[in-house]
Amino acid sequence: MDSAAYLPLLVQVVLAAVITVGVIMASQLLGQRFRPNVIKDTPYECGVPSDGSTHTRFAVKFYVTAMLFLLFDIEVVFLIPWTFVYRDFLANHIAILSPMLFFLGVLVLGLFYEFKKGALNWEK
Repeated sequence: MDSAAYLPLLVQVVLAAVITVGVIMASQLLGQRFRPNVIKDTPYECGVPSDGSTHTRFAVKFYVTAMLFLLFDIEVVFLIPWTFVYRDFLANHIAILSPMLFFLGVLVLGLFYEFKKGALNWEK
């Protein structure tokens, strides 16, 4: 192969390295210096010290909701490639609608299951 085909890749790698080194150097030169009289890891909000704990515990329902969101969000991402190739599949007479509907049906069944189990109820 021609080595000129790799020139854009080389330029991008060199540019990324230069930017990385430049940001690190700028941070070292312009960044805040360590001062022993500054207490690190203290909570600070609007100039008023907090009167409660800075590390509060979250209820499990927040984590369940986050996991369900990630689950359904990632599964919907699988639909995006299908939308891009839908016309190509139709042009080649390949049935793609039935697998898409099956996938969406499984998603809807999973959502109904979560409703039935009460995973999305906030008032428990």
